[in-house]
Amino acid sequence: MSNSKQLFERRKGRNRMQLRRAGAVRPRLSVFRSGKHIYAQIIDDALGVTLAAASTTEKDVRSKAKTGADILAAGEVGKLVAKRASKAGVKDVVFDRGGYKFHGRVKALAEAAREAGLSF
Repeated sequence: MSNSKQLFERRKGRNRMQLRRAGAVRPRLSVFRSGKHIYAQIIDDALGVTLAAASTTEKDVRSKAKTGADILAAGEVGKLVAKRASKAGVKDVVFDRGGYKFHGRVKALAEAAREAGLSF
């Protein structure tokens, strides 16, 4: 029987393979969720650079949210990463949820990024 870390890595690998097949020309919005915080980056895999990033560890997000591990904080990170992406000239991305299910904090981040102008 595989442990949970191995299963997570398998799910993440399946998701990344689907993203490569579908939208290799667009940057990817990658999400990392820990127990205390949530992080988002827009990565251009062709160049190997991060175009925009945001997380709940930043001072302006911490002041708006009570904790870094709730849906409201994830929404703030989504808005912030979309704002920074538009400054960098990025409008269309593919959403990389990693091995996480699309619900809760991950879903809140994605919806806030869509409302703030990112298209995926």
